[in-house]
This record gives sequence, C-alpha cells and structure tokens, in this order.
Amino acid sequence: MENFDLLSIGDATLDAFMIPTESETLCRIDTKECFIAFSYGEKIPVKNLEFSIGGNAANNAIGVKRLGVNVGIVLTLGDDSIGNLIIERLKNEGVNLTYVIQQPGTGSNYSSVINYQGERTIFTYHAPRSYEFPVQLPKAPWVYLTSMGESFRPFYNHMVEWLTKNPEVKLAFNPGSWQMRSENGEVKNILSLSHLIFVNREEAEKLTGFGDSNGKDKEILQALSALGPKICVITDGGKGAFASNGQAFFRVSVLPVDAYERTGAGDAFGSGCLAAIIKDKTLDEALLYGTVNSTSVIGYTGSQRGLLKVDEMPVWLERARSSGVKVEQI
Repeated sequence: MENFDLLSIGDATLDAFMIPTESETLCRIDTKECFIAFSYGEKIPVKNLEFSIGGNAANNAIGVKRLGVNVGIVLTLGDDSIGNLIIERLKNEGVNLTYVIQQPGTGSNYSSVINYQGERTIFTYHAPRSYEFPVQLPKAPWVYLTSMGESFRPFYNHMVEWLTKNPEVKLAFNPGSWQMRSENGEVKNILSLSHLIFVNREEAEKLTGFGDSNGKDKEILQALSALGPKICVITDGGKGAFASNGQAFFRVSVLPVDAYERTGAGDAFGSGCLAAIIKDKTLDEALLYGTVNSTSVIGYTGSQRGLLKVDEMPVWLERARSSGVKVEQI
C-alpha cells in the first residue's frame, strides 16, 4: 500500500467556460446587487469556449501534487465519458487513483461557467449519486475533505466515525455549498474533528453565527476556532486572507494583478497553503504560498492550468515580496 502524505476527498467535474459577446451588467443602487443580463429568447454568441477538469477535490489534489505532496484522491464518479476524462487528467498529473470509483449506469458532474469582466458565474450540475466510502481507507497523515453534492450526509457520517477511530489523522476541511446549507449536525461534527479549516468570510460568519465581521478579523477567527479547528484560514476576496493557529493572528495582502478568470482561486489558495503546512512551513509562510498560487490561477481560464509547480514557487514568492505583499500580525 502506497504511503500518502494526503488524501483529498470530495468531487470532480467537467467545466465549460464561455465568454459571451452580447451581455450587460445591471446593478441595484439600494442593495448594490449586480446581475448579468441577456436578451430573453435570443441565441447569444460566445467568443471563446474552453473545457477544463475542475471540482474542489480534483483542484486540491492536482495543486498539492504539483507542489511535491504525495496525494491520493477519493472520488465517486459516473461511468461515462466525463468520468473517463477526469480520471485521465488526474492520472496525467500523477495523482493516485486507487480510491476512485465509477458507478455503473450513472453520470458525472458538469458545470457551465460564464466569464464576465474577470468574474465567473457558475451553473453547476451535481449528478445524483450515493458516495461510496472506501472499505480500507488508508491512514494518511493528512486528509482534505471538501465539497460533495446533496447526498453527502452518509459519507460524512462515515468520515466522523473513521476520524474518531484514527485521531492521529489531521483533517483539513473546506465545506462546499451543500454543506453550508445543511442545518443538521454533520458539518459541526466534522468541524469538531478538524485540525485546519479553509472558508471565506461569509462562510465563517454563517458557521459561527457571528454576524458582520468586517473590522473584527481576530474575533471571527476566535469564534471559528471555538468550533474545533486548531488552524483557521479565512479568505476575503481582493482583500487577501487572514488566519490563526491559536497563538498568533496573521493577515496577508494580494498581488496587484487583474484577474482574467477567477474560477478555482479559493482552491488554489487552499492547495498552496496546505502543501506548505504539510511540508512543515510556518503559517505565515503558508499564507504566502496560497496567495501566489491563487494569483497564478486567476491569470488563466479554468481552475488548474495556472497551478504552480515546485520549481516555480521561489520565483513567485520573490515576485510577491517585490510587489509589496506582506504577512502581518494582527
């Protein structure tokens, strides 16, 4: 049995990226909400179309593999052409596929992504499935658990049982949309067993019931830590990210670059940060790894093309420093 540094558990998908030529933005003055508008009943021309493998677990696995982490992935896929494409992509990246299952007669996940002025709007399809928990899941030092579809609960319950029996395993948790919508105890049980959590500011506010946390970065980190995680990392879009390991609180800024397409930015930050921590870097160093990995990804279409490799990281870290990116204590 192969010795893994990390098992990445969640979902994978095929993403189709479109840049429409006939659209406009409509914004409300009172709520500052913005909407993409298309002419109803029309055929909308698209000036660019690209396909890419995505999904949180696949993005994480490829991201950490490129940074020198020996990773296996746990996936339940459909037995279709999309599932085959996902497997081929992961195999080409050197990700271990021992715990990938293709269920006969089922489909795989698919997303359509509209890229408009550097921001993305995603139509996502989660194929109906029952996620299969591996009978002999190996005890890797780290497990990364992330987004699954609507039927995630039985798998998460198995995960809680397995982590309780194997307390030496460190869990990094990145909840997805279905987990954030859950009103039951599955997510709280996972949180209580987590060593590390990656969420954005809105997700942190919802998990903790904190309310508006702007200007209260240290307080929201403390509230999140009280739910169980030893290390808390909160991303905040163009404002950067902030984090705590229980002893110190840090904030990192972003590189001053314009985004070409933002899909996968959060996953890239998480994989860069997690890879650094697995490689025994300090939390402030890990935040820089996440920042530059995310910056590279938003320069390309899709969530994986821009993921950095080990030999590229020193150049990007120097670029960040020369651009004035700092990790400061808060």
